[in-house]
Amino acid sequence: MRDYSQVGVNLFWQRQMIFAAAIFLSAFYYDLWLSISTVILIAISETFDYLLFLRITRWRGRSPRLARLFMNRIYIGTVLSAGVISYFALGIALQQGATTHFLPLFFLFAAALFASMNNHHILPVLMLRLAIYGATFLFIPIWDIVRTGASIESELWTQLFTVVFVLYFIVDCSRIFLKMYRTNLRQLEELKVEHEKTKIAFKVKTEFVSTISHELRTPMTSIKGSLDMACAGVLGEMTPQMEKVLKIAQRNSARLTSIINEILDLQKFEAGKISFDIEPLEVQTIIEDAIELNQSFAGNLGVTLRYAKPSEPAGIATDEKRLQQVMSNLLSNAAKFSPAGSTVKVTSVNLGDKVRISVIDEGIGLAESEREKVFDEFSQIDSSDQRAVGGTGLGMNISKRIIEALGGQIDYFKNDGPGTTFYIDMPLGNGTGKELPHGMAVKDMVNGEGPIGDEASDKPDGERAAA
Repeated sequence: MRDYSQVGVNLFWQRQMIFAAAIFLSAFYYDLWLSISTVILIAISETFDYLLFLRITRWRGRSPRLARLFMNRIYIGTVLSAGVISYFALGIALQQGATTHFLPLFFLFAAALFASMNNHHILPVLMLRLAIYGATFLFIPIWDIVRTGASIESELWTQLFTVVFVLYFIVDCSRIFLKMYRTNLRQLEELKVEHEKTKIAFKVKTEFVSTISHELRTPMTSIKGSLDMACAGVLGEMTPQMEKVLKIAQRNSARLTSIINEILDLQKFEAGKISFDIEPLEVQTIIEDAIELNQSFAGNLGVTLRYAKPSEPAGIATDEKRLQQVMSNLLSNAAKFSPAGSTVKVTSVNLGDKVRISVIDEGIGLAESEREKVFDEFSQIDSSDQRAVGGTGLGMNISKRIIEALGGQIDYFKNDGPGTTFYIDMPLGNGTGKELPHGMAVKDMVNGEGPIGDEASDKPDGERAAA
């Protein structure tokens, strides 16, 4: 009923334009009083239907008694509207006398075809409307034959046979549209069922991955800690062979820990449970710390990290730990994909109400058409088994989520020369409530009203809450 009523509301003005054109022709070429009476009847019919359709579209479908009431009124409205159109066509046909009746029959045909296309939602209603039109269709040529006593050789019989053919065509059209509608309904129901199954499967997958990741992180933390202690000589002296093996184990345990942390971050974002600690920070300090943390990794690849310090300072309100996570990802990627002996340059520039942090490498350069792949989950530009460096393909996706959640933007472009420039645009601010680009104030994010998570903070007053 709601589908039927919604179509009725949507096509309201289209029907009025059709009625207006038909009534104008009738008033000009036939009978003015027929046109006036039809206008009155149409006004009554359309007002009744429109108000009924509005009530049904707003109805939530919880009352069987109301459903029966609406259904009965739909039947009344169908008889009323179909009767008005039949009255109008019949009135013109009677004034024309025994002829081909092109105009009234065309109006009936158009009305029947309109019903076939748009009233197939409720089969009894469609059958009732077509029965009224069909009876009028047949009455007009039969009445001509009866009142003139025409023989079978007369063209009036041709009109009757043509009407029968047209009625068959309309019924067949109705059957086709009804079949299409029911097929669409069935497919929609199947999609809903599959969607529910997909949501359940996604939830199970998320919970499974989260549980496994947590279970893996605990033993990996102890393994990594033990290896770090052994490699530092805390557990005693080691032979060169032992030190070599333990160093390999230490590197791989750090890599496994990083992978587990990335998977956990992804699950937090998908579950909407990621949290941020917002505080005022100085951009130059953040970049210097990031370079210091990643200099050793880059040095092992023969790459130098260099920061071109700006002449003016810039302050932002953000989560230092999360921003350092993004910076480490950008710097490590730049080092991985740069040739040995090259330099990765980092710059920061104030651009109006934001600051741009750029990481410029000297590698082969990423095509800008690869943007979707670069920031997609589990996606790597070099996914071959022979790639020089490993990774889960989650780093850039997580970085993009973090920066956008903090009110910034991350993107890249290919350099004119060798390499690629990845940049982060962050809103300038000092943590005292300066408006961020996405419309959230820093103070609101600190108070737990930010765009991510929206969880109520359980921290005591005076502590920073998770946004």
